[in-house]
Amino acid sequence: MLTVARYGTRDLARARAFYDPIAQLLGAGLAFERPDLIAYKGAEGGMFLVGKPFEGEATVGNGNQIGFLAASRALVDAVHAKALELGGKCEGAPGVRGPDPNGFYGAYFRDLDGNKLTVFHMGGGHA
Repeated sequence: MLTVARYGTRDLARARAFYDPIAQLLGAGLAFERPDLIAYKGAEGGMFLVGKPFEGEATVGNGNQIGFLAASRALVDAVHAKALELGGKCEGAPGVRGPDPNGFYGAYFRDLDGNKLTVFHMGGGHA
């Protein structure tokens, strides 16, 4: 259903330095770039955009969150660790959420502008 998601940033170069390594870990690449926007796309799925707002300053939405699907639980761990290494803020360490130990495995973090993200894997596997 979802084909594109976008977050605003106050500093595009800083956002790119944060998201480039995360996109690479997830198997995504730069789809296109403009002076006010960068766009990432994986082999499947929609695009993730980060850019300057059309009007005004970028602000963080209350209750907003974007999720990235990871191919394994180990990749969830790696992406979360990379986000924190790059200056992101932890909003929930990697782990199983819910009663099914083979269900949703996710981690939560905020980017350098304060936007909330999750990276997750559905299904069992070793963390």
